[in-house]
Order: sequence, then C-alpha cells, then structure tokens
Amino acid sequence: MQKNILHNSGISALLALLFAVAIPAQADEDSKSVTPYSPYNLILSTSVATRHFHPSPEHNNHQGLINLEWNYDKNFIVGGATFSNSYRQDTQLVYWGAKFRPLDSTPDLYVKVVGGLIHGYKGEYQDNIPFNHYGTAPVILPAVGYCYKHLCTEVIVFGTAGAMWTAGVRF
Repeated sequence: MQKNILHNSGISALLALLFAVAIPAQADEDSKSVTPYSPYNLILSTSVATRHFHPSPEHNNHQGLINLEWNYDKNFIVGGATFSNSYRQDTQLVYWGAKFRPLDSTPDLYVKVVGGLIHGYKGEYQDNIPFNHYGTAPVILPAVGYCYKHLCTEVIVFGTAGAMWTAGVRF
C-alpha cells in the first residue's frame, strides 16, 4: 500500500510538471514555431490509460509510465521509459526507432515504430514475453500519435497483450 501511495503521488507530480511546463511553452508559441519535423525535440510523457486485449484480474492497467524521448533527427528517435508492467513489476525500456508521416496534409499525425530492450518481467511472469532471457527481452512497439503545438498523445500497441494511451509535452 505504501509503495502504491508513493507511486500515485509520483505520477501526480509528473502531471503537474507536464502542465507547468506546457502552459509557459504554449504562451511562448507565438514567438517560435515547433514543427513536427524539427530535430532535437524532447518529449516527456506518461500513461493515461491501458487496456489488455484479454483482461485478467491479475493485470495491472495503471502503468505509471515515465518516458523521455529525443527526436535526434528529422524522423529518428531514441528513448527510455520506466513503468510498472502488467504484473506490477518495475520495468525499464530503452529503444530506438523512426516516425513516419503518412499524410502531407496533417504533418502532426505520425506512425512510429520502435525496437529495443525491455527488462523487468521476472519470476513466474518471465515467459509472458518472448525471448526473455536473463530478465531482458527484445521488443518492437508500433504507435500512432499526434502533436498539437507542444502537447502530444500516442496509442502504443504492446504485442498481442494490449494498448496504452499516453500524453506528454514536447520541448
């Protein structure tokens, strides 16, 4: 219970930070433009909702995701995240990937595919993700996202298990 209270207060603090940064950034929007193709953007995001495709009472739908992603080139990204996995185990993810903008008329809409390493599925849940040797496994995660000025949102599909909706701030 103590850990859950601390975890929830950490998420509340992150959300407060996101909005504290977003409001001044939005006010400054008139003086500088953020384009979806701008390199060197950072996005700090958190999970809003998670749904498992085949829900089980043991599944956790409150991941408490904290993700930092760097758009280091026009279409390429690198990032890292920490969260509570579907079985309430502390989990970390590092990844690299690419963003594609399928509609020229809507450049803020994108499709993203990342690949990386996930660590944290242990014990009786170790075999719930493929190739999980030594507690670390490769992952490929597709997503669809949209940014409006400095605010971004994504839907990320994690294998055949489920999907997560995120929200964040672009710097």
